[in-house]
Amino acid sequence: MEFSTIFMGIVGLGLGLPAGYYIDKWISQKTLNEARTLAERILDEARKEASAHKKEVILAAQDELFRQKQDLEREFRDKTQSVEEKEDQILRRRERLEEKQEQIVQKETDLLAVEKRLTGKERELEEKSEELAALAGEHDKRLQEIAGLTMEEAKKQIMEETESRTRHESARMIRQIEMEARETADKSSKKILALAIQRYAGDFVAEQTVTAVTLPSEEMKGRIIGREGRNIRALEAATGVDLIIDDTPETVILSAFSPLKRQIAKMALERLITDGRIHPARIEDIVKKCEQELDVKVREVGEQATFDSGVHGIHPELVRFLGQLQYRTSYSQNVLQHSLEVATLAGIMAAELGLDVKRAKRAGLLHDIGKAVDHEIEGPHALIGADLAKKFGEPADILHAIQAHHEDVPPKSVLAILVQAADSLSGARPGARKELLESYVKRLEELENLALDFDGVAKAYAIQAGREIRVVVDSEQIDDDKTFLLCKDISKRIEENLTYPGQIRVTVIREKRAVGFAK
Repeated sequence: MEFSTIFMGIVGLGLGLPAGYYIDKWISQKTLNEARTLAERILDEARKEASAHKKEVILAAQDELFRQKQDLEREFRDKTQSVEEKEDQILRRRERLEEKQEQIVQKETDLLAVEKRLTGKERELEEKSEELAALAGEHDKRLQEIAGLTMEEAKKQIMEETESRTRHESARMIRQIEMEARETADKSSKKILALAIQRYAGDFVAEQTVTAVTLPSEEMKGRIIGREGRNIRALEAATGVDLIIDDTPETVILSAFSPLKRQIAKMALERLITDGRIHPARIEDIVKKCEQELDVKVREVGEQATFDSGVHGIHPELVRFLGQLQYRTSYSQNVLQHSLEVATLAGIMAAELGLDVKRAKRAGLLHDIGKAVDHEIEGPHALIGADLAKKFGEPADILHAIQAHHEDVPPKSVLAILVQAADSLSGARPGARKELLESYVKRLEELENLALDFDGVAKAYAIQAGREIRVVVDSEQIDDDKTFLLCKDISKRIEENLTYPGQIRVTVIREKRAVGFAK
């Protein structure tokens, strides 16, 4: 049994091996055929795609060549047209040049003919001129014989007569023009100024250089002075103000040119008196707090000024400088109140003239802004103020009005002239400003001496606080016409050499007296 099984296995193995070989060979051959078929199909598809791509490339290349050909043909046509146009232009220019050449030749021919005619006329004129010269010589000899004057004497006499007539006519015309101008300009200007004055009523408070602080008792003076004077020295050093303690009962005097410093010292001293603790450390602390409080108050005052004047949009720093003007004076006039007056007056006059009221008020309010810092910066306060306003973005017309309100630069706009007028009006009203006696007398003397420098002036008198000068002239040296011209010259000299508020009236008096005695 085992043998037969083995035998059968061997026989099966012998038969299976060849069969497996042939089966495997058949499968391999089949796979190879399929692979070849697939490869041929792939190659065929690749050939088709390559052929299609080749056709596409050829078509694209043909399109590109066709487009380039069209571009070249179009460019060639454009260039050909441009060349033809230039040729036409050249031909037209050549034709015009030929026409001009012909015209020039014709003009040359005409000029030659005219030259010949002029030469002939010139010869005729020379002959006539010689004849006239001879006749004029004979005529002059006859005139000299008849009049008994030489040629030079006659010329001199004629020139003197002409000069006299011309001077008389010019003086008469000037008087007539001025009279006509006064009839119209004076009425309008006086009306506007009167209206501005009537519509504005401002308060005036004269500023001083000292401030009095009331004490609760005489004992407080000793506490303020302190041991060996240390308290009063500390207070003076911290505030920059002189403390005057004299026999005046229950009063301490604060002296300083700066109202701002006096105000800080007054606030600090009153607070120290109320607190009762007076020593150097406490004094320094209180003074610093008062400076901070006053800075806030200054800003509030500046904001209130802009609100009262109706001027808005001013830079906060300019507002602070406006507040500082509350503690600045000019001839004892408070500068902030003066600025508000100028703003109001300028606005009123601008309204009457049909100008921008807001611009006029703005220029009037800021015209003296330079006085807030003129103790720190050298130069005229008008120019300092203009630079300060420019720094904080004010427009050009406002800057010019600030610069020109004292004629540091010539006024070139109506706005600048309005601010000038309003400034003079505010400063010149009675009681607005006070002047020291010495400077007042000096100003009057300068005014009189200026008039006395003119030839023919006998006497000069400054009257009405220097707002009018009366000039008495020598009637033998100055005639009526020269009197009027002298008045104009003196007025011009005053404008150029003197500084004054408002205006100065010049009156020239010429008097001719004849005195006789009956015996």
